[in-house]
Amino acid sequence: MAFHVPEICRVTTGPHGTSSFSGNNGLFEFKEGPIWYRCVVSDGGGWEHVSVSLSVKRTPDWEEMCMIKRMFWDPEDCVVQFHPPEADYVNIHPYVLHLWRKSGVNFETPPRIFV
Repeated sequence: MAFHVPEICRVTTGPHGTSSFSGNNGLFEFKEGPIWYRCVVSDGGGWEHVSVSLSVKRTPDWEEMCMIKRMFWDPEDCVVQFHPPEADYVNIHPYVLHLWRKSGVNFETPPRIFV
């Protein structure tokens, strides 16, 4: 299990700039085809987290989220998108999705045949 960041994509200047000394925390941007991807990444409080937004006005699709998962976690790591109770919703940006993993913990998953 390993959470890692693509250093080549780290934003190092401007108000959200960080350096590699920030570890797995910071803003990461890259372009794939015509779309820019923006990932706000953190690993504090016992959680690994990547929020994903695009340069176009839509939420990321399944394939895009799979690409992001591969960039920040190993192939065998299980990460999730939570659907919390509606009372706990926070919607700062209408087109952002999030990937989460409890640090150092493997999520229990349904039997493969169920999926």
